[in-house]
Amino acid sequence: MLSNSLIELDRAHLVHPVASWQGHEARGVRLLQSAKGATVTDAEGRELIDGFAGLWCVNAGYGHESIVEAAAEQMRRLPYATGYFDLGAEAPIRLAAALAERAPGDLNHIYFALGGSDSVDSTIRFVRYYWHAKGQPGRDQFISVAQGYHGSTTMGAGLTALPSFHTGFGVPYEWQHKISSHYSYRNPVGDDPEAITAASVAELKAKIEEIGPEHVAAFYVEPIQGSGGVLVPPPGWVKAMRETCRDYGVLFVADEVITGFGRTGPLFACEDEGIVPDLMTTAKGLTSGYVPMGAVFMADHVYETIAEGAGAAAVGHGFTYSAHPVSAAVALEVLRLYEDGGLLENGRKMGARLMAGLQGLADHPLVGDVRGRGMLAAIEMVTDKAKKTPVPAELNAATRLFDRAWDQGLVIRAFANGIFGYAPPLCCTEAEIDAIVERTRKVLDLTLDDPEIRQAMA
Repeated sequence: MLSNSLIELDRAHLVHPVASWQGHEARGVRLLQSAKGATVTDAEGRELIDGFAGLWCVNAGYGHESIVEAAAEQMRRLPYATGYFDLGAEAPIRLAAALAERAPGDLNHIYFALGGSDSVDSTIRFVRYYWHAKGQPGRDQFISVAQGYHGSTTMGAGLTALPSFHTGFGVPYEWQHKISSHYSYRNPVGDDPEAITAASVAELKAKIEEIGPEHVAAFYVEPIQGSGGVLVPPPGWVKAMRETCRDYGVLFVADEVITGFGRTGPLFACEDEGIVPDLMTTAKGLTSGYVPMGAVFMADHVYETIAEGAGAAAVGHGFTYSAHPVSAAVALEVLRLYEDGGLLENGRKMGARLMAGLQGLADHPLVGDVRGRGMLAAIEMVTDKAKKTPVPAELNAATRLFDRAWDQGLVIRAFANGIFGYAPPLCCTEAEIDAIVERTRKVLDLTLDDPEIRQAMA
């Protein structure tokens, strides 16, 4: 009765993010009641392995009492402190120092936001301020990558290159430009890594020249494109794009909202290619999703240019909940669990096991591509391996595959074009990783029996 009541209340009042509002009303909500480790339990008492860590975010896993205690202790002592008026609190100060110590290169200055979207939005404002302070206000054009995701604030959604975040919203703006994705499985130049990198560098250079180098402010990229379908660039691709930006004096912004905090192996995915961006955004794994928080990392030259440009005047950007002490206390404990609690190391081991297990599904008739790095992976389904024919859009793959995985006791991300996305908690055991793979195999086998799929494969 309680569950039914909540379902009706949800239908009547709660607006869900990135959902068909009418479709959700018809389907109703799936209620989650509790969680522990890598397992969530629904309102009917069914246990499921969370193969997507909530929304790429519960990196540490559920139910860590030490995180709960860190939040409770901070709430008892000082539940809120503004960063305005030169005020502050211990937890965010210590967190900023801890992050700067661990960040690549000279990313020594941390601005705290509420999540990933407003972290990206903050970088847009900082980048504009930077170029005004440099006496180059004409550098007001931004470039990002097709199929990339940079949040759903109004400006961030324009940098995002996914149609559903544009339709009906009047974005992208005319100052927001795109180049093609590296998407190795479906790249027009083929799957040769060097050819893909060379083509992307050439396209970025051409786009900068087309706009005018004196007008380009920044280039945004995810080390691995998440919401575009877990698209992994060839080795050296990110570094080549970083070097191209340096050649043109264009600021390079790494969006590590998904990839940060052990998701790909190291604490930050930029470490995989040894690059230091000018700005870097993080969120999600920063607090393991237990409370909202995001962070913008600034290189010394960015911070110093903005500081010198402002002089005695205030830099007019900030949020009420910037550097929230409870969120910071949680993040400090989560960081301790990653390092001293062994989660980063376990994530590296389980990431290798996950990738090996998913690669073992590559010979399935519906599997066209298996890709990933660490605890971030995808399987792309096709109805013809040789032709790489996508699953027909009319089959509504996102809902069909999510529902079928749910029925098998597995939570995954199912994309509209027939892609399974995986981002399990770093705390997963070997048995849980193996179960993710086996339940995926079952979903593939059941889908292969669909009459519509059989017809599409004929």
